Amino acid sequence: MQADLVLEGGGVKGIGTVGAVLGLLERGYAFPRIAGTSVGAMVAALTAAGADAGQIRGAMGRLDLSRMPDRMPPRLPLISEGLALITRNGAYEGDYVRDWMRRELQALGVTTFGDLRRESDGDDGNLHGDQRYKLVVLATDITHGRLLRLPWDYHLFHREPDEQSVADAVLMSMSIPLYFEPQRLTDPATGDASVIVDGAVLSNFAVEIFDRTDGRQPRWPTFGVRILPDLPAGIGQVFPALGLPLPPPFELLKKVVVTAFVGNDQTHLNLPEVRNRTIAIDTAEVGITEFDVDPDTVQTLVHHGRDAVDDFLTNRHE
Repeated sequence: MQADLVLEGGGVKGIGTVGAVLGLLERGYAFPRIAGTSVGAMVAALTAAGADAGQIRGAMGRLDLSRMPDRMPPRLPLISEGLALITRNGAYEGDYVRDWMRRELQALGVTTFGDLRRESDGDDGNLHGDQRYKLVVLATDITHGRLLRLPWDYHLFHREPDEQSVADAVLMSMSIPLYFEPQRLTDPATGDASVIVDGAVLSNFAVEIFDRTDGRQPRWPTFGVRILPDLPAGIGQVFPALGLPLPPPFELLKKVVVTAFVGNDQTHLNLPEVRNRTIAIDTAEVGITEFDVDPDTVQTLVHHGRDAVDDFLTNRHE
């Protein structure tokens, strides 16, 4: 069985995504194309590289969540975070997760997007050569105010997509504003550099990314895996500090900020055709940046992901 797959971002809540992907693989699904934002990009990269269920479990077992918030020198609590925010615009470096991602992908024979090229095999007739890859990573270019679909959009920087590092693209997608240091993408032709942050700023759940535009019927379905709750009821889960009531002017500002981050996704999630292809996982046990999560909670989230797949496939209508 085949399906394209789109994985939502959500920090540590993405442990539930791992459970869902494991559940689909164990059910016999294969994924010709997979897209992801933030932590979804991390899981998507492993899956697109050909990792089976055992290899994904092994890779995640080698990921030390507590090391993901990696402090800059002098590596002292609060002092390092404060210096990093002032000098680098992000409390943590992000080097640990990029190095881990690079090692895991290399073990699967993948370094650059050129290793993830795919044959057209009846693809949408409107797709061009730079869109024929197994993986798409969503990131946000805040210099130009635009969503980046990598490797599709490397041409905007006069870069050859096949030569670009998959691990670097995943780190761009995971660079939560102010939490992780923003990344930079330089155009070698002009020397101009863009500041790149988490793809969730503009599109955290791009479930429509593989939809055909040439009028032909899809060859197989697209499934989306979602780990964040609906708003406004779930705002305390997504932004814990914003879940508290505020004085009227600040309450309005809060709603503007939240809408800017999730409004686009929330709008299309209300469409029946999106809900009907979305695997929704209960991840209430953990916060987005709760990197000190205990092993029991990790296993609970993985089970939630598997359970969500079972419910989705049992109730799914073709």
